[in-house]
Amino acid sequence: MRVRDYLGISDRRQRQASRAMTLSMVAIFVVGVWTGNTGIIVNTAVGLAVTQIPPLLERDYGIALDPALTLWITSAVFLHAVGVIGIPWSPTNFYASVPGWDHVTHALSSSLVAAVGYTTVRALDRHTEEIYLPPRFVFVFILLFVLAFGVLWEVIEFAIGLLAESTGNSAVLTQYGLRDTMLDLVFDTVGAVVVAVWGTAHLTDVVGHVEGWLGQRTS
Repeated sequence: MRVRDYLGISDRRQRQASRAMTLSMVAIFVVGVWTGNTGIIVNTAVGLAVTQIPPLLERDYGIALDPALTLWITSAVFLHAVGVIGIPWSPTNFYASVPGWDHVTHALSSSLVAAVGYTTVRALDRHTEEIYLPPRFVFVFILLFVLAFGVLWEVIEFAIGLLAESTGNSAVLTQYGLRDTMLDLVFDTVGAVVVAVWGTAHLTDVVGHVEGWLGQRTS
């Protein structure tokens, strides 16, 4: 079942929304270059790179993602890019000033990580009879996969903060304390659970494409 079946959003509208967010990130990147804001430049550049994954998969590997999946990917990196922008009426950015912004971006981002993990293990499971992964194992694997990635991300944020502090520069990524880190991991888990529960319904086509690609590689 597609997103349009839930919300009445057509594939065309989903593609338009993805393009609009991508163009907005290009504008944010230009602003970052214009103002010399390293945080905006780096975070937006990474986001723009991620938005090129769907066309790359389709062009080089023949894996055409559903427009809803492309919108899902673009929304996650778009909200992160917007989050690092300074707010005119506040001395900080959206992450620090808007309640829940950090939680939403972490849940979305972790759901993408979970989707990668789910797609990989399900494709391997379906590709060969020598591998059998029970549904409960897949569920636990996704949770552990996302939590491990989340912990690594928090360590990277902490290390970048220490490096910025020691060099007198502004941090590209920011941590706001232990409570913030724990909440980040909680919402990482939320994103993982969503994919673990509903991945079968919404990632089946992608799993099939990856399974077919694995077949071509091993034949």
